[in-house]
Amino acid sequence: MQYKTVTDAHRHTDAAISMFPAEKGVSEYQLTVQVTEKGLAFSEQLKSAFASFGEIRKNVLQDDATVVFLRIFLSDAANQACLLQDYLPGGGNNRRISIIEQPPLNGAKIALWAYLQTGVDVSEHHGLSCVRHGKYLHLWKATATAAEPGNDAEKQMNTLLKDYIAQLGEHGCTLAGNCLRTWIFVQNVDVNYAGVVKARRELFAENGLTEKTHYIASTGINGRHADPKAVVILDSYAVRGLDPGQVRHLHARTHMSPTSEYGVTFERGTCIRYGDRRHVLISGTASIDRNGDIVHDGDIGGQTARMIENVEVLLREAGCAAADIAHITVYLRDPADHTVVRPLIENRFPGIPKLIVLAPICRPGWLVEMECFAIAKDSNPEFEPL
Repeated sequence: MQYKTVTDAHRHTDAAISMFPAEKGVSEYQLTVQVTEKGLAFSEQLKSAFASFGEIRKNVLQDDATVVFLRIFLSDAANQACLLQDYLPGGGNNRRISIIEQPPLNGAKIALWAYLQTGVDVSEHHGLSCVRHGKYLHLWKATATAAEPGNDAEKQMNTLLKDYIAQLGEHGCTLAGNCLRTWIFVQNVDVNYAGVVKARRELFAENGLTEKTHYIASTGINGRHADPKAVVILDSYAVRGLDPGQVRHLHARTHMSPTSEYGVTFERGTCIRYGDRRHVLISGTASIDRNGDIVHDGDIGGQTARMIENVEVLLREAGCAAADIAHITVYLRDPADHTVVRPLIENRFPGIPKLIVLAPICRPGWLVEMECFAIAKDSNPEFEPL
């Protein structure tokens, strides 16, 4: 993995870029853009962030680098989301653009995380964004909400998953066979997460996802939509065209328990082997031990260290290291902990595109959580390249 940082003093932005260049096939880029001048109005921060993003695409990335996924982190979605429309292709209805209220903890009002690939064809069909290259069809879905009334998280999660299963079916896919990653954002996670867990467990079991088969890599975290009635938001990623043996789930049993032992249903991580590389999707990971208990209760520094250790064990299980990470998101329950966590993360993962945002985690005792996406060179001649 190659890394580059870009500081734009005129626009008051800092950007970090990870680059996985390929002489043949798909090159991959992930980048973050953060605003450094916190006193600017949101409209100015928005303009600066997207102007810097555009300059990077023009001057740093390959000409045909196409956005396959973009997440926009806002500090106040109810007042800010409507101002995004002029900056987004498709007026914000693009299925590969995720918009979530999770305030950036550098004090700005907006931050961007973008994932781009070269040589791909992008379109939208049956409610999903379709990214094609070779035999693979990558299916993205972002900022999905359900119209269930009454702020009922269980009903909204049930509807979202049923709709997603139907959309996958239109592409010849299934939840168990093709979905690799979900992000579930829950308004007031301390209150509403139990309903999400119940609905997910039941829908998973109906669709062949159990502790005896496998689950899906995921992050379940606090997040808000501009519409206060949307208690649950779903982002997801699936791939059609993978052969048996290309997907392996990660467990890190020396350090963490199976999630089913404390009542939830997701994989710790997933490794996807292509002919020319590996993708490693690490789920939201906290300071937990092999018995499912919180490690370093109440100690933010200790929890951050154990969280990093757990993530690195998962990466090693997939044959990767910190130098293969393309992007990191860190979630904090208490913004006061940012001054402790930021230097620990920066020192361990220098140069890697990363964002630290305000987002309480699904168990109150967990003070910090991180997820990451890694890409490593590989040679698997039995499989087609990405």
